[in-house]
Amino acid sequence: MSKRDFYEILGVNRDASDDEIKKAYRKLAMKFHPDRNPDNPSAEEKFKEAKEAYEILSDGQKRAAYDQYGHAGVDPQAGMGGGGFGGGGFSDAFGGIFDEIFGGRGGGGGRSNIYRGADLRYNLEITLEQAAHGTETKIRIPTMEECEVCHGSGAKPGTQAKTCPTCNGSGQVRLQQGFFSIQQTCPKCHGTGRFIPEPCKSCGGAGRTKQHKTLAVKIPAGVDEGDRIRLAGEGEHGVNGGPPGDLYVQIHLKQHTVFTRDHNDLHCEMPISFTTAALGGEIEIPTLDGAAAIKIPPETQSGRVFRLRGKGIKGVRSHTHGDLMCHVVVETPVNLTDRQKELLRELEDSSKDNSHKHNPRAKSWMDKVKEFFGD
Repeated sequence: MSKRDFYEILGVNRDASDDEIKKAYRKLAMKFHPDRNPDNPSAEEKFKEAKEAYEILSDGQKRAAYDQYGHAGVDPQAGMGGGGFGGGGFSDAFGGIFDEIFGGRGGGGGRSNIYRGADLRYNLEITLEQAAHGTETKIRIPTMEECEVCHGSGAKPGTQAKTCPTCNGSGQVRLQQGFFSIQQTCPKCHGTGRFIPEPCKSCGGAGRTKQHKTLAVKIPAGVDEGDRIRLAGEGEHGVNGGPPGDLYVQIHLKQHTVFTRDHNDLHCEMPISFTTAALGGEIEIPTLDGAAAIKIPPETQSGRVFRLRGKGIKGVRSHTHGDLMCHVVVETPVNLTDRQKELLRELEDSSKDNSHKHNPRAKSWMDKVKEFFGD
């Protein structure tokens, strides 16, 4: 089967510069690398095709032979290609791809300064109502973006970075101390293998500048304290063409004046009067979906819990709503008038003869006290 034209594979013109060829190859290598496309069987072939094209076009002698004789000029079996596909040009470009994908060094011995952007975290505080029903909000975050002047190269426009003369682009220097040889990070290029003679004035040679951006964040219904929402590619911009990091929005719930949340359930305290607790009645309580009525049976004691099913929150990973737990708190009357105090004393006096009947918990407690003291 005939091979495609190498220039066509990389998507560049036949008079493209070395930098244009290198940039085109990096883009294709990042796009079709097999480790990034495990479910795409054709990605590996496209990756190998781009690799072969770059190996030839990045080498001056091989490119000249290809331009003159086509594929036959670089075919090692035809005796015209000048030594096959093992040139250092491939190692120089491909090392950066391995650095980014695997976090290590490339196969050519040199080190690359292509890095994935850092992940960011943003703490977002929302109300309980927003967490229950979902919402959309906008956030403004600081970020390091690619310098618009030098386009991330760090070099002054019209100039470019050069191979470090101290380490010859390896990023490492070897020091001899007696019988021992020590390898250290190059002090001039700090391990990048390159140095910038004329740094960009806008970013000072960093290739990135601090900026702010506004993002719209969709909060799904049911999120809880500590949940994270991932915004892919919204982290810091990558270095020298590396991919951006991600932004993680960390959810925090504001303290609510009425409810406390326990996973998908809600809890609230429900104060009722002494009379309602004794005689029973009906009271109205709030829920996240409006008011609801609860019937209080006679002789209700403080601490009793009433469950309203389905009045809680439907969690992000739940199929049903939680419940609302209403904890009864019997409120002792305050600021009584003389007549009210007199009525309460009459009530107390009338119940003394049958206190075990009217106050069973008090009698049970006193019996336990007497048993404890051995009476």
